[in-house]
Amino acid sequence: MPKQKFTLRFVTFLLVNLWCKQMVIMAKEIIPVGVVLDLNSTVGEIAESCISMAVSDFYAVNDDFKTRLALFTRDSRRDVVAATSSATSPTLSATRSKYFVRTAQDDSSQVKAIASIVQAYGWREIVPIYEDTEYGNGLVPFLLEAFQEIDTRVPYGSRIPLDFNDTQIMRELDKLKAMQKSIFLVHMSAFLGSRLFLLAKDAGMMSEGYAWIVTDGLSALLDPVGYELMDSMQGVLGVRPHIPPSKKLESFKSRWRKNFTTSKPQININELNLFGLWAYDTVWAIAMAVEKAGIVHSGYVKPNTSESTVDIAGLGKSEMGPRLLRSILSTRFQGLSGEFRLAGGEMVPSAFEIINVIGKAERVIGYWTPERGLSRNLYTRGKIAYSTSKNKLKEPIWPGDTTQQPRRLRIGVPLKTDDKPVVSGFTPDVFLSVVEALPFPLPYEFIPFVNKDKQSAGTYNDLLDQIQLKRFDAVVGDVTIIANRSLYVDFTLPYSESGIRMLVLTKRDERDNMWIFLKPLSLELWLTTAIAFILTGLVVWVLEHRENKVFRGKPGQQLGTTLWFSFSTLFFAHREKVVNNWTRFVLIIWIFVVLIISQSYTASLASMLTVKRLQPTFVDVKEIRKNGYFVGHQKNSFVKDFLVKELNFNASLLKEYDTPEEYHDALSTGIRNGGVAAIFAEIPYVKLFLAKHCSKFQMVGPTYKTDGFGFAFPLQSPLVPYVSRAILNVTQDKDKMEEIERRNFGRETTCLDQASMVTSGGLRLPSFGGLFIITGVASMSALLIYVTKFLYIHWPASNTVDQERPFYMRILELAKHFDKEDPSAHHLKRAGSSVHPVSSVEIVGASPNIDDAHGHSSTSIEGSGDIIVDQDHDNHTPGSGAANPEPPHTP
Repeated sequence: MPKQKFTLRFVTFLLVNLWCKQMVIMAKEIIPVGVVLDLNSTVGEIAESCISMAVSDFYAVNDDFKTRLALFTRDSRRDVVAATSSATSPTLSATRSKYFVRTAQDDSSQVKAIASIVQAYGWREIVPIYEDTEYGNGLVPFLLEAFQEIDTRVPYGSRIPLDFNDTQIMRELDKLKAMQKSIFLVHMSAFLGSRLFLLAKDAGMMSEGYAWIVTDGLSALLDPVGYELMDSMQGVLGVRPHIPPSKKLESFKSRWRKNFTTSKPQININELNLFGLWAYDTVWAIAMAVEKAGIVHSGYVKPNTSESTVDIAGLGKSEMGPRLLRSILSTRFQGLSGEFRLAGGEMVPSAFEIINVIGKAERVIGYWTPERGLSRNLYTRGKIAYSTSKNKLKEPIWPGDTTQQPRRLRIGVPLKTDDKPVVSGFTPDVFLSVVEALPFPLPYEFIPFVNKDKQSAGTYNDLLDQIQLKRFDAVVGDVTIIANRSLYVDFTLPYSESGIRMLVLTKRDERDNMWIFLKPLSLELWLTTAIAFILTGLVVWVLEHRENKVFRGKPGQQLGTTLWFSFSTLFFAHREKVVNNWTRFVLIIWIFVVLIISQSYTASLASMLTVKRLQPTFVDVKEIRKNGYFVGHQKNSFVKDFLVKELNFNASLLKEYDTPEEYHDALSTGIRNGGVAAIFAEIPYVKLFLAKHCSKFQMVGPTYKTDGFGFAFPLQSPLVPYVSRAILNVTQDKDKMEEIERRNFGRETTCLDQASMVTSGGLRLPSFGGLFIITGVASMSALLIYVTKFLYIHWPASNTVDQERPFYMRILELAKHFDKEDPSAHHLKRAGSSVHPVSSVEIVGASPNIDDAHGHSSTSIEGSGDIIVDQDHDNHTPGSGAANPEPPHTP
């Protein structure tokens, strides 16, 4: 009986306790919350369990709250509006409805992180593959804008509807493969994305040479997927929001794993995903906001009818909406997925982590933040500059289990007959310098253009055709830019000088003959010098004729004296004394000119007599063509067509050569022994040849202009402007180009000097033009001043002539007056003294006789010198002891 009483009391206590708890619960304000999930998807299953645990965990900690959330879950049955991924679509925005709040990160927030990855690896072309839904299409405009900012081209977009079967998806993949596309960005939900990668592996597109990037729609779901899908995604890069590690998160993961395994043992999922964590934090945020807002039971405004599946503005609203909205927007706390903070109805973007799928899991190779860009470590102290360098990331493993960066540029190179592709030398060195000058990394590989026998597979035109056939992404070699080639490829700016030159054999110049002394000066310089001598002599005659007896006499004697005086200045042997200061001025300038010309002549003649001289065997294309000589050209080059079509050579007289050794043998053999008269080649080839054989051969004739050597790319390739700008930077760097040329062509100083000697025809007039101008101006100035002074003084004398006589008669009278000796001049006084030998007998007893009136004097000198100095012209009387003065002259 006591036992029964105890049992009754215990049962009564339990009932009372349960009733009290029920009353407490009934006293709480129940807030109904609708939950829309796709319960047939992995995301929906995980989100449902996380939401349920969130409610339990929140009220276990906050049991004193006056409000309680009551969840009403609805299965969307794959309806797009209810899919979890749709909540991240940029088409859903708070700007369309102020009551829309997104607690998952907007898909567009990851676009800049994706663009930074593309920029870091230097991909100039990328193909987005996205599902044909509002979720998939909504991100495309943001991607296009971001890629445009980094100059990455999107040549094609692959849109795959949800109802595509495997055959249709495989057909689209084959199309991409045929288009030679290898860099892809996948933006899909897990349902379609998993099928895509399984089929891509079957299509051979998960092998070496391909690169795949996935958005967070797939990368956030990698943990719970099966082994088969993970195996098909090896080497894939992914971008997803970073979840900071915490003890709270690890504890929740452990509890969730036990709970999920117990409640749903039929589903083989062992790991959480990002959407589950967002759902958990969202429930906590709503619960906090509801309690903070003090919401009581309120009515519900009926929704407007809308055809759009994502028309948030058309959904119904609670009457307590404004208060609840303000409360939610102001809610901040540290959740499982990181800091919960809203701005403008959207989650504030956090850092993104960049993952690389390796084996059965993924490895974080770096992070991206709006402030720092790419970085290997997220939590780094100090201020770091924004970076888009791949060096800031860990080295990923790419599809095909390789560390080689995908989409290395497949560069076709020509093959020479020595079975060595042109991967070293002038052109590759320039290309390497250009790649270094690019603002982004450019991975590449050289692929020889060969056939099965490892021989050249064709001409340069055939090589360029491979770009159009999608077998090469570019061609690097000695490819000349010509018009017809630009119809199917895009060329960069030329990296070398352009033109075709003629290469010929040289022979010894037989200049050691009796007329070699005429060779140092060109014909025009000889003529100009002779004319200058004559004109200078005439100027001196005009200036000295009236005052200096040396330049007087019969006309023939005057002409001889004038020419002798002028030409004797060449050897500084002139003994005639001059009395006019203007003459001295002219002679100073003229003797300086003569000195320069004579010294230059001597040096040039000495060079001709001592240095071995060479001259080309042929200099005229017409001569070669007229005589029907054989000519050579570079093998597989457009030069053959140029010789036939432009220079009108007979095709049967053309021979192909490839190496410098073949050039040497063909020219050295000679035209009579089966060789060629000349070889036509592009200037870089001629330079390369002359670097080794400059002593026997010479580049002659005109330069036939071409547009030079350039790198070839597909039409409208986005790389062309970048490579062209890099070429400009390299070619304008003289030090770098000289180093490249010196490394490949050697030091050409000696050869260039010989070439200049061979082509020299002696000293030319332009080299001395300035000297002739100076002496001409000096002579004409002196002559003009003298004549002007003469006319000024003596023109009145012509007035004595009858004024009625013709003008020319007056001019003749003036000329006759000019020809007369100047009676007022004291000849030779200023020029010096005449010296006459005398005997000592004539000196004895002589006494000075000074005539002050006329200024005539004779002075005898006694001593060891047996001379008498006569300062009065020629008034010397032989045999007398003194000079007798001449009577004064009466005009």
